[in-house]
Order: sequence, then C-alpha cells, then structure tokens
Amino acid sequence: MTDLIIEKLPVSISLGLWSTLLIYMIAIPLGVYKAMHHGSGIDKATAMLLAIGHAIPVFVFAVILLVFFAGGSYWNIFPLQGLTSENFDQLSALGKVKDYFWHLALPLLASTVGGFAGLTYLTKFSFLEELGKQYVLTARAKGLGERQVLYGHVFRNAMLIIIAGIPAAIVGIFFAGNFLIEIIFKLDGLGLLGFEAIQQRDYPVIFGTLFIFTLVGLLLQLISDLSYHLIDPRIDFEGR
Repeated sequence: MTDLIIEKLPVSISLGLWSTLLIYMIAIPLGVYKAMHHGSGIDKATAMLLAIGHAIPVFVFAVILLVFFAGGSYWNIFPLQGLTSENFDQLSALGKVKDYFWHLALPLLASTVGGFAGLTYLTKFSFLEELGKQYVLTARAKGLGERQVLYGHVFRNAMLIIIAGIPAAIVGIFFAGNFLIEIIFKLDGLGLLGFEAIQQRDYPVIFGTLFIFTLVGLLLQLISDLSYHLIDPRIDFEGR
C-alpha cells in the first residue's frame, strides 16, 4: 500500500504545485492592482469575470473544457486523459517537457480558473484596509512615492492575512479541486486512487490517502507559522 501511494504521489504533487503557483501568480498581482484602482472600469470588469469564474464549479468547467477542446463536439486540440502520451519514453528531453505540459494544460486551466477568485479578493481587501491606515497617510505626507508606500510599508502588513490562508488554500487546491480534476482527466494520482479505493471499499488505501492529506496539511500549517516571523519579525512565538 505504501509503495502504491508513493507511486501516485508525484502526479498529485505536480498538479497541485503548478496550479497553486499559477493561482498565486495571477491572484496577488491582480488583487494589488484592483486595490490600487478601486472603483475603476477595469476593477468592475474583472470583478464580473471573477464572479463568473468563482460561480462555475471546477468539475463543470473541466467537463466544458473537455467537450470544447479535447475531441468532444468541437475541437480536438488537447488529449482527453492521462498525463503523458504512449510514446513518452521515446521522446527527446524537450519533447517530454512539451508533451507533459500539453497534457497538463486543460487540468491546470480548470483548477486555476476556479481557484484564484477568492484569493484575489482577499488580496484586494487586505491591501485596501492597509492603504487606509494612518501610517500610510503619514508616509505619503512625508513625500514617499506610491511604489515606496506600497512595497516598503503596506506589502508586509497586507501579506500576513494572505499567508495565514495559504495552508487552507493549498489543501483545498490539492485535495478538493484537484481531487475532481484527477478523476475527470484520468490523472493517475492520489485523488483518482482514493476515488477508486472508495468504489472498491479498499479501506487500507482510503486511510492511507487520508493520512497523507492530513500530514501535508499539518506541514503546510507549520510552514505558514514560520513564514509569519520571516515577514514580520515583531511576531514572536517564543515570547508568547
């Protein structure tokens, strides 16, 4: 059982890491931009797009992508299932990289669109709250530019609440959204393994996957607590 879980783990980790990276690369800059341009036309337009993306369930969007772009009723651009092609071992190094991301394109798109709306709004309102505080007004009164105020004063304080939500966000991306993604796209990871184990009532595998999920969640929470102190040295856990 342990060997089986270890064999499936790289697929779930790779999908989770790539989707988390894309979500944070999109959500944090977009949230900061929306905070700096609150009430503008772009802010309102992106708010509508975010609302639509957040409202569509991940599995529904994944099925739509399959129908439109994976040989359904429209275009056959991307592969229907799996993480690699049958001739993957015969490809060159560059060919393997292209094949891997070609198979990963639709799963990543499905998990990313459904995951970055909440983080974008968390970032926006965190920065909006900090921008309205007295120390920001004082920094501006001293003649500091907007970039200095934003990245020199606001960024660290605003990022604390975002870092606090990282463990829950990553666990949700890894083991909730990507669980369904693995099933729909037939990606041979822990999500698909757990689903098949539930169908077959294979209790050792079920409990083994639950143990991995719990362990990863605890490790992420520990990393989050350590990140607090790195970003804001005033937070001292030993002093408490």
